[in-house]
Amino acid sequence: MRAPLLETSIKSLKKLHQGKVRDIYDIDAHTMLLVSTDRLSAFDVILPTGIQHKGAMLTQMANFWFEQLKDVVPNHLTGIAPESVVAPDEVEQVKGRAVVVKKLRALPLEAIVRGYLVGSGWKEYQAKGTVCDIPLPAGLQLAQQLPAPLFTPSSKAAVGEHDENISIAQVEALIGKDLTAQVEKAAIALYTKAAAYALSKGIIIADTKFEFGVDEQGVLHVMDEVLTPDSSRFWPADQYRVGTNPPSYDKQYVRDWLESCGWNKTPPGPALPVDVAQRTSDKYMEAFARLTGRTLQVE
Repeated sequence: MRAPLLETSIKSLKKLHQGKVRDIYDIDAHTMLLVSTDRLSAFDVILPTGIQHKGAMLTQMANFWFEQLKDVVPNHLTGIAPESVVAPDEVEQVKGRAVVVKKLRALPLEAIVRGYLVGSGWKEYQAKGTVCDIPLPAGLQLAQQLPAPLFTPSSKAAVGEHDENISIAQVEALIGKDLTAQVEKAAIALYTKAAAYALSKGIIIADTKFEFGVDEQGVLHVMDEVLTPDSSRFWPADQYRVGTNPPSYDKQYVRDWLESCGWNKTPPGPALPVDVAQRTSDKYMEAFARLTGRTLQVE
């Protein structure tokens, strides 16, 4: 079995950026290559241990959702084969784990949608009766479905820094009132359609985050990744109980281990035990199979 890919080494294209998970390469004035590595970040720190097949799973799951949701809002995919834009000896680095995408002007926020009361939202609700300062009815329980999905944007932090919740007014100051309204409407519509589909497959999407950009004509596009275990909280519907925190298909398993090992959540992150890394890979693969009904095409 091939070792996890932690960093790409594509020489035929210029590397533009290395994110927490993706390496981005320039193709031409209108397109670029996004390669999903097997890196894992938690608490905004990149861990030294890779997760087997994670990059392929992220790419193929996001592509599945882009197809499912293409009638809600345009996306950044071009349909160009990644293998066609790199040198022959680099094809193995992109096969099954990369996409060629449009160059867009990325909006400087994470468009988070919460459908259930959990995580930092639950902590805030217990203290103040609000989530991201949005008032909620009294008496809600942990993991309870919210009366309606909430749009709770956050700042987009650099690698190693933490995202911070921002108000709608702050978003409007960043990108304008009209575009803010478009983003909120699109994010909630994407979540609502995806959550209904996932529930039909036995998975609850408790919350997720989207990223958006605009093209040269100002048309809003969803970009980067959508509805993967890295950007979403997936729960098995058959284990869901109001009042308890359900087990997750996402990287919450890793977060729980990190919380228990005494790490102070600052770089460098600790190496994961073999069994934790494998269990995480298995949970990701199970979520992929259940949601898509497909077999992962591994490199």
